[in-house]
Amino acid sequence: MSDIPGENDQPDPSDPLDSFDEIIDAETTRDPDLAVIEAGSRTLRTQGGPPEADVPARPEDPEVDKALREVEAELSTRWGETKLEPSVARIAALMDVLGEPQRAYPSIHITGTNGKTTTARMIEALLGAFELRTGRYTSPHVQSITERVSLDGAPISAERFIETYQDIKPYVEMVDARQEYRLSFFEVLTGMAYAAFADAPVDVAVVEVGMGGSWDATNVIDGDVAVVTPIDLDHTDRLGGTPGEIATEKAGIVKQDATVILAQQPVDAAQVLLKKAVDVNATVAREGLEFGVVDRQVAVGGQLMTLRGLGGEYTEVYLPLHGAHQAHNAAVALAAVEAFFGVGAQRPEPLDIDTVRKAFAAVASPGRMEVVRRSPTVVLDAAHNPAGARVTAEAVGEAFQFSRLIGVVGASGDKDVRGLLEAFEPVFAEIVVTQNSGLRAMDADALAGIAVEVFGEDRVQVEPRLPDALEAAITLAEEEGEFSGGGVLVTGSIYTVGEARLLLGRG
Repeated sequence: MSDIPGENDQPDPSDPLDSFDEIIDAETTRDPDLAVIEAGSRTLRTQGGPPEADVPARPEDPEVDKALREVEAELSTRWGETKLEPSVARIAALMDVLGEPQRAYPSIHITGTNGKTTTARMIEALLGAFELRTGRYTSPHVQSITERVSLDGAPISAERFIETYQDIKPYVEMVDARQEYRLSFFEVLTGMAYAAFADAPVDVAVVEVGMGGSWDATNVIDGDVAVVTPIDLDHTDRLGGTPGEIATEKAGIVKQDATVILAQQPVDAAQVLLKKAVDVNATVAREGLEFGVVDRQVAVGGQLMTLRGLGGEYTEVYLPLHGAHQAHNAAVALAAVEAFFGVGAQRPEPLDIDTVRKAFAAVASPGRMEVVRRSPTVVLDAAHNPAGARVTAEAVGEAFQFSRLIGVVGASGDKDVRGLLEAFEPVFAEIVVTQNSGLRAMDADALAGIAVEVFGEDRVQVEPRLPDALEAAITLAEEEGEFSGGGVLVTGSIYTVGEARLLLGRG
């Protein structure tokens, strides 16, 4: 808090806002489904990547590793994250017997379809830069279950994860005995996160929903700030078949008198979210109106941005992540932190610009446009639905000068796989379809059948084992020679990305 600016840091009140007025028009007339502003230079390309991501490996101590595996095994006996009973009754009962740990700190609650985890990491980085102790809860994990719960910007240690589980286990069993259904895997993890945050203790929690909003297990907090990243079609069997229907569920995180930060949304989703805000007397800040991206330029290893926040303009902000969608995530994260500090409401001045720059420059997001190998360059991205695939395809074209891009795709069977493949078809010279080890993984041959319809038989190769798929893709990328500019993009599922990350020596 000590770095929040004083009078000397205020912008000149006479500065014109013409540039922001121009982007308001651009924001409100563009395709709302993509939420992409075309701005900035395309001339400076890079093959650089973000800072090393904080993905923990297995514990080196054999005893700790054994204990962690035992906890993972116990958790795996519960309902998985895809089997849901729409109710917060069980998690509320657990919070009750634990003494309501989720009310021991203020929180920022994040929902949406794409960009939630990266936005949470950006919010965490900003809060930490302003000397607040943070707790972050995100899902799913890339490689280690301990990634889901972070304290002070770093994943919780395996030892502390085990200890937290053992601490709440008797209370979990007590709730199990009283409920029709046992607590699910995600509900127990949520209880662990809230308990760990209270025990730390943290100054603020940054919490990403697992799915939806109203009945999501995380929704026993009263978020002072509710963040809604872009809504698109995903989990349509559970959340609804239109953005508006999905928004109805996600609007459940908007609480009485809260502040709501809205990324650019489809019209029907925006209407639902704004109506909910009115119903609960929430204050709304909308991307493209109250805040937004003024300018962005491709830079070495990422991009250089000018952001318009709730309290003013923030210039020359470097973000070591690729893609226009990441600039929009950054604008949303900045507005959320400003709202948390009361900027734009109780205080008119912006946050300290140097602190904001320092925070964004340190952001890493594993498995999101992450470069993990050179010669040829291998990029990992966890896009798993058509909307995510579209922005990833655009980001790859903007950030890299690949003369030949090979896709490695392993998808989940419950996703819009055809839509995902169609989004990547224009940028993939060839595609290697494969299968991750997840329970929901689509069979490689079934995926290949769809891929052949989208790409044509000559552009599709099938390698059911991911190690073979990576080797095949790298070989294809190298066919034109060492200096040809070939690259590989591994995508389709967070599980595919996590396994590829391990195989390529990360974590």
